Amino acid sequence: MIPYIVQSAKKGIKNIWLFYYNGFREMTVGKTLWLIIIIKLFIFFVVMKLFFFPDFLSTNFENDEDRAEHVRHELTSR
Repeated sequence: MIPYIVQSAKKGIKNIWLFYYNGFREMTVGKTLWLIIIIKLFIFFVVMKLFFFPDFLSTNFENDEDRAEHVRHELTSR
């Protein structure tokens, strides 16, 4: 019984993989859209982080104890 379930699960996973693989392989417009999505994600997570979200704790505190104390104070005082 168990080997049949494992074999069935493997077959199901293979079918799902082939479905998506063939779908992405035969895309024409979709490949361009995926490229645009990847570029947007790169801009959001890399460029925005570098310019708009500086590492506040590293620049304002010298060691981990001071950083931890600042975070603890901010969490409990609000």
